[in-house]
Amino acid sequence: MRNLTEKEMHAVFKKLAEYTGASLKDIIVASNSPKADRNVFRISQQRVFLVRDSIAKFATSISRDKLLSLGTCLGRLTKSGRFRLHISALSLLAEYARHKIYIRPNGEMTFLYGSHVQMAHVGRWSQDCPAHQGVVICGMDDTPLGFGITANSTSDAKRLGPTGIACFRQADCGEYLRDEDNLFAS
Repeated sequence: MRNLTEKEMHAVFKKLAEYTGASLKDIIVASNSPKADRNVFRISQQRVFLVRDSIAKFATSISRDKLLSLGTCLGRLTKSGRFRLHISALSLLAEYARHKIYIRPNGEMTFLYGSHVQMAHVGRWSQDCPAHQGVVICGMDDTPLGFGITANSTSDAKRLGPTGIACFRQADCGEYLRDEDNLFAS
């Protein structure tokens, strides 16, 4: 595992800021640890991991070809230099998300099978959410189910019909079953 270059770090921060906003700095500094051990980003085989600094120092004693994973896999860098978030980053995004969409129980399975969120399934929506903003999709019981990008702002979405798309799906928890063979394959 190695440190990210400045270009790679910029791509990762840009994508994470789309979902978390100003609370991005809280991801780096872990406030729940006693010595305020910081979190660091590491890359291995184009996969970006978030790991505590003290654990990353211990991992230097393991050879690169033997180390498969360390910490939380946030996503992967594409060959063109873009960063794609994986579903494994959902717990982190749900904790620090700026905007959330809550879907009704009748729309949860539709979303988990890989469909976009329709207006008929939206139960609640964060106020003042702009269009093309990263959001975390939750069930009505506040269980994170996935994340996506809003199709319209909150005010514009009120004018949509029940079959209008409220949010474009980026990832959902159903991917663990649908893509289990190649989710973490190199």
